[in-house]
Amino acid sequence: MAVAISLAEATVDAECSGRSSVGFAHLPDYLEGFLCGRISGTEEPALFYPTPTLIQADAKGGIAQLGFDRAFEELQTRASAYGVTVFSLNNSYTAGELGYYVRRLAHKGLVALATSNGPALMAAGQSKEAVYGTNPLAFAAPVDNRAPLVFDQASSATAFVNIRKAAERGEIIPEGWAIDGRGQSTNDSREALKGALLAFGGSRGANIALMVEILAAGTTGANWSLDAPSFDEGRNSPGVGLFIVALNPELLSPGFSTRLASQIERLSSKGIHIPGGSYIKDEIDIPSLLVTTLEGYCFK
Repeated sequence: MAVAISLAEATVDAECSGRSSVGFAHLPDYLEGFLCGRISGTEEPALFYPTPTLIQADAKGGIAQLGFDRAFEELQTRASAYGVTVFSLNNSYTAGELGYYVRRLAHKGLVALATSNGPALMAAGQSKEAVYGTNPLAFAAPVDNRAPLVFDQASSATAFVNIRKAAERGEIIPEGWAIDGRGQSTNDSREALKGALLAFGGSRGANIALMVEILAAGTTGANWSLDAPSFDEGRNSPGVGLFIVALNPELLSPGFSTRLASQIERLSSKGIHIPGGSYIKDEIDIPSLLVTTLEGYCFK
């Protein structure tokens, strides 16, 4: 039951925040993972506290959302009291919408940074094969009288789910999104599924992917992306990681959220887009085909 609640809350939150590609559209990956054994639905995450400002979690092959839920109160309490706390989780399925984690912390008045890795899907540098996951980075900050500022972006030029969706529809993808199985640039989405994604901004994006890999896999003890089993095939958990830093800004700069609100207003007046701000959707619209797919799992 706890696993179902954690996954349901994260899925709905992703949809309400306008991240439908990692909302209900991603839910079948989880459901299939439970059925095939890639995700444990029964293991309880184990929590460890090596120092007052470090929280370690072993997801034991389960979902990252449940491990985060189990540590959330302590993470919030310790970050508020000590100024900063690090949450490190390993041995999990992929993290879903990364913005979900930092957004929850920002609602509690904390500035948060999160990284996660996944099975290798993205090439970098001169490589013609996938070496990193999409390796996203998410950031959130509390803003007075406003929903938190939140951004969540992959190190890849696009998310893997966008390539998969385009392939299902037989659509062309932009140049620079992916390479085919021979390592050549392609705009054929189906050929891209045989190859690898590309980093955004070339070497700059690849550097960010490497940083994410070191934080999310290196410091957590999780599988490197190159070693992580597939998230959509087989019976083995990807065993990847999630790394979060939560900071109490009021201890460094009293009145932080008010000051940030003023700065955001000033930037907005100059035409600067401020990510987050408010939920995009008050109602969730799920395509009928997806509803049919989800209903099919009720009888498996």
